[in-house]
Amino acid sequence: MKEYFSHETAIIDSNCVIGKGTKIWHFSHVMSNCTIGENCNLGQNIVVSPDVVLGNNVKVQNNVSIYTGVICEDDVFLGPSMVFTNVINPRSAVNRKQEYKKTFVRKGATIGANSTIVCGIEIGQFAFIGAGAVVTKDVKAYALVVGNPARQTGWMSEFGQKLKFDNAGIAICSESNEKYFIKNDVVIKL
Repeated sequence: MKEYFSHETAIIDSNCVIGKGTKIWHFSHVMSNCTIGENCNLGQNIVVSPDVVLGNNVKVQNNVSIYTGVICEDDVFLGPSMVFTNVINPRSAVNRKQEYKKTFVRKGATIGANSTIVCGIEIGQFAFIGAGAVVTKDVKAYALVVGNPARQTGWMSEFGQKLKFDNAGIAICSESNEKYFIKNDVVIKL
């Protein structure tokens, strides 16, 4: 007995592992050999290409394409109509399936609506990618990046609040009161 929900219009190919409590909505297609964790939510019109891995509690908003090579850890948020790539130099007449690059999205990261994530990079834990950003290189943990090409403009807490560091390198999240420390352009939660 399956322990997840899939809408009657969703297509789930063979050899997929889908965790308990996950929901897959209208017109979505989960292709072969995918692993989707527990309590995920895949909105309407989602494409999950073969061999993709999604951790637990991943939220995928409508119209998102997650291509082969993408690995999302737990608690990742993928905003509406964002897209991943998996080949650096695609050509219709050239088969590059052996050249797919891995893209890692670490725990708790948020990728905003209409963003594009160019393949072969790592998005650090709890990083925040602003809406419409085009990310072409690695993003540090807790970093806020925006624009095309994406550039870092600040730091974010685990609750998604902008952090302001004092002269001692300490910031306090305005929502959770959790403390963060910055040293040598690396942020850690205390």
